Amino acid sequence: MSPLSMSPLAAELHAIIAASGPIPISRYMEICLSHPIHGYYMNRDPLGRAGDFTTAPEISQIFGELIGLWAATVWQQMESPQPARLIELGPGRGTMMADVLRAAYALPPFRSALCVHLVETSPALERGQRERLGDINVPISWHRSLAEVPAGPAIILANEFFDALPIHQAVKHADGWHERLIDMDPSGRLAFALAPQPSLPIAARVPAHLDEEAEPGAIFEWRSSALVKELATRVCDYGAALVIDYGHADSGLGDTLQAVSRHRFADPLAAPGEADLTAHVDFAALRTAAGRAGANVHGPIEQSVFLRRLGIEPRAARLKAVAPAQAAAIDTAIARLTGASATGMGTLFKVLALGDPTLGPPPGFDA
Repeated sequence: MSPLSMSPLAAELHAIIAASGPIPISRYMEICLSHPIHGYYMNRDPLGRAGDFTTAPEISQIFGELIGLWAATVWQQMESPQPARLIELGPGRGTMMADVLRAAYALPPFRSALCVHLVETSPALERGQRERLGDINVPISWHRSLAEVPAGPAIILANEFFDALPIHQAVKHADGWHERLIDMDPSGRLAFALAPQPSLPIAARVPAHLDEEAEPGAIFEWRSSALVKELATRVCDYGAALVIDYGHADSGLGDTLQAVSRHRFADPLAAPGEADLTAHVDFAALRTAAGRAGANVHGPIEQSVFLRRLGIEPRAARLKAVAPAQAAAIDTAIARLTGASATGMGTLFKVLALGDPTLGPPPGFDA
């Protein structure tokens, strides 16, 4: 492929590989999503019908409202600290936070105690969040990382955040596990490749039962546990965290790296920086890392179970009574949030909660 026909980010990736050799998938994802100029999240709003994908808060206001009531109840479990930091990782358009804060009106002492902290790396999305949340009478601060948020009692929300964190992949061969890399093929196109030598540190990451069942060519994925450990450390300073994402409850084998553009799956290597890159979340790995860091861990449970326990169906019935003309749209939204079909989020999405060891089970996990 001629450099003249490449996008600027593709040309930069080719230059990196030409100079230093193949790169891990984790670095490829990081560059594609977070490059300061050409990264996918840096200069666009990828959400909604006009974007590339839709998240639960964009499907129905009920989702964010239920999360808001969840946060208010957790605040009460925490003995109503003043102030209380409400932190959201990757707030998208600010839709969920707007719905959370609207629901917080149901408990005025909670709303008055709140200081909101949004962790966002995208200038484009931050602009949208400031516009959407500009009239809300709650202190709001923006940060580039969780580490920037002041310490203290906190409730942390992470909806569809972990799936976009970079993954590593390894492939099983007769001599061991080889890391999967991104290289250039003879025509100059980006292509998957393998490290020439097996890696003992990678082999040590693979659970023993998966190593035993893995056939040649099997793929194992993992992410850094640094962020979930940071979450666990935060909640052990008195707080709780809620993680909602798509993925599997138990560690497994398989390639889940995917690209999405215009609500359709795409080739992850075809247009770097122009499509969203994600991979399924290994909730067993999150649970293990958080527990080792000292947090109480609850779940994972399916999103459908969680939302029903929080009362999504009675809330939908009340909305339909107030706005009967919207009844069909509300039913469609609830079916998507809780359904088990190919387009439903109810079983594919899981919910995990972390908490200070002195706190009991949070709402939705106390059944």
